Amino acid sequence: MAKNKTAAKAAKLAMMRRKKCKFCQDKITDIDYKDIARLRKFITDRGKILPNRISATCAKHQRQLAVAIKRARHVMLLPFVVK
Repeated sequence: MAKNKTAAKAAKLAMMRRKKCKFCQDKITDIDYKDIARLRKFITDRGKILPNRISATCAKHQRQLAVAIKRARHVMLLPFVVK
């Protein structure tokens, strides 16, 4: 019985595909902090930055994204906390 469950779980994981980085797909090299529409897609409704396992960005672009969001917050283009 345990073998059937592990085999089913392995088959399910094999069927799921990993999401691709949206910035790599669009061939965006630098993430601009003034592009608020793009940055809002990577922030939760409470204003937190989404982790890369949820937002499906690669590590390089996740670091650039975090810096861009923080810069946009300091310039008051994005809120620190949403009420």
